[in-house]
Amino acid sequence: MKIFLAALTTAVLVSSVGADNSVTLKPMEKGAMKEIGFYMPQRLTLVAEKPATLKKVPDGLAAPRYGVLPLAGAEGVVFHVVLDEPQGRPTKLLVDSNGNGDLTDDAPAEWSGKPQPGQAGKKYTMYSGTVAVQIGTSASPFRASLGMYRFDPSDPGRAALKNVILYYRDYAATGELTFGGKTMKAMLSDDAAAGDFRGKALEEGKEDAWSGVTLMLDVNGNGKFDSRGESFDVRKPFNIAGTTYEIADMARDGLSFRVVKSTKKVDEVPTPPDHSVGKKIMPFESKTMDGQTVKFPEDFKGKVVMLDFWATWCGPCMGEVPGLAAAYEKRHSKGFEILGVTLDKENAKDKIKQVTGENKMNWAQIYDGKFWKAAIADKYAINSIPAAFLVDGDTGEILAVGNSLRGDNLEKTLDAALEKKAKN
Repeated sequence: MKIFLAALTTAVLVSSVGADNSVTLKPMEKGAMKEIGFYMPQRLTLVAEKPATLKKVPDGLAAPRYGVLPLAGAEGVVFHVVLDEPQGRPTKLLVDSNGNGDLTDDAPAEWSGKPQPGQAGKKYTMYSGTVAVQIGTSASPFRASLGMYRFDPSDPGRAALKNVILYYRDYAATGELTFGGKTMKAMLSDDAAAGDFRGKALEEGKEDAWSGVTLMLDVNGNGKFDSRGESFDVRKPFNIAGTTYEIADMARDGLSFRVVKSTKKVDEVPTPPDHSVGKKIMPFESKTMDGQTVKFPEDFKGKVVMLDFWATWCGPCMGEVPGLAAAYEKRHSKGFEILGVTLDKENAKDKIKQVTGENKMNWAQIYDGKFWKAAIADKYAINSIPAAFLVDGDTGEILAVGNSLRGDNLEKTLDAALEKKAKN
């Protein structure tokens, strides 16, 4: 999933792997989500009982509920969260940013509501904002920013999240590494938002085990981090240019570690196709949910077609649906098509049909029930949703990607593409 947060420029340090395998990075306290391109929502459960470790709260709270962020900070630090949610009134989010058990000495958290469409045309309020907590020490500060959001607890479609705030990391450690004379941008991402860049130990014998922390390297130099061939679990060996390396002596804050040549051997993973604007989209053939064979983009001659990766469980995806459905209804007769690829899990066919029907998603869908390993998503190296590509059905040229196909930008992008198509 992707969300909107501004990047923060940080100093860049260069470390060479080989002669000197010690690495030093700088903290990126905010803006990492935009650079990385995705986030993994973590759950913070709210309860009615105040924790014994929370010593002081502001006066005047009307309907508080309490939670604790499971982030590792300095020894003895506990990051408390209070959500004051009085019925019929705006909610307030309080976060113990310094972890001292006192919520009266912390800066106010950003927290604002926005109406969201729900079932049967009803509107619900989704709250979102950012907070910052100190995961470093007095000697080495690291004020880490977290994005947070909460679905309306009265929304029956989100009943499982009634007592939950979702949060994700917007911080990282950043710099550059040099392998065999080639310098590349590097970023260390605490994807699990645990506040500990060492990652959790991997269970032996489980190939799909994940530490929660990723080292990202811009191997192909295209200015972004790809999930395939450029993202590596810090607890696993990885191959760069034919040599296998491992990470050792990782600091909790991620600002120092060593990269050493490994005695193990793993294959080098090729980077994904270049699907930037102006390039040709990778073609494929698949079956839609109604059993029809579709060849993309071959079957869309004379059209402008959007290939849309989404899922019913993806909040940001569903947030785009009303605008996308309206754009489709308005422009379908002018040559605009959509082909959806859903990353829903197995046995979700009925749910997908219900959601697409209720939301007027009157276009074909590809679904194989493989979640993040969905065949087309894997082929395209999709690691975050929503993800979309606007393509010329005749030439296969990519006309637009990313934010230009979201929110208020969508209609302007579609109109420009259709106008250009009509002239040609």
